[in-house]
Amino acid sequence: MSDEPGTPDTPAGSTGGPRPEPLRFFGTSWVNHDDGYTARRIGVAVGSLAAAVGSCLVLRLAYEGVQLADTGAFVTVLVVAMFAICSALAFRNTWESFGKRPDPERQASLRGLLAIGFVGSLLAYFFRSLAEAPGEKLHRAEYDTAVREHERRTTRRSGNPSKKKRKS
Repeated sequence: MSDEPGTPDTPAGSTGGPRPEPLRFFGTSWVNHDDGYTARRIGVAVGSLAAAVGSCLVLRLAYEGVQLADTGAFVTVLVVAMFAICSALAFRNTWESFGKRPDPERQASLRGLLAIGFVGSLLAYFFRSLAEAPGEKLHRAEYDTAVREHERRTTRRSGNPSKKKRKS
């Protein structure tokens, strides 16, 4: 992707600077907190909490199914512990991914665990959306750094560089 105006990747009338990376559910509204940013945050908070509550109800039905199967106390404790531990790990992993880019290899190896602990991920989205768009802090830091570097690269120098005195 090129940063020069008029190239195919740059829309007409654009300054050619870095573009913000869109966030899930928010697009690029997180940059200036416009285009319904507050409503989207409320929607994400309510939606993720509703999904977590619905998921807990489904897990409750699964627990009752295990009870009806009369598999014994060991299997029941094992199932409950598995969902609790996986949810806690998924919460922590999702929460940490809001502050730093996750390692793709680690994410691939944790895919099954994160799928089992989906309630933890939903709760992490809920709690983070109370303060900001999930992932906004990380994306804002990266975007601000890219803007500063772009400005530094594009500022014009004053004077003739060939007449610059060199240190010996």
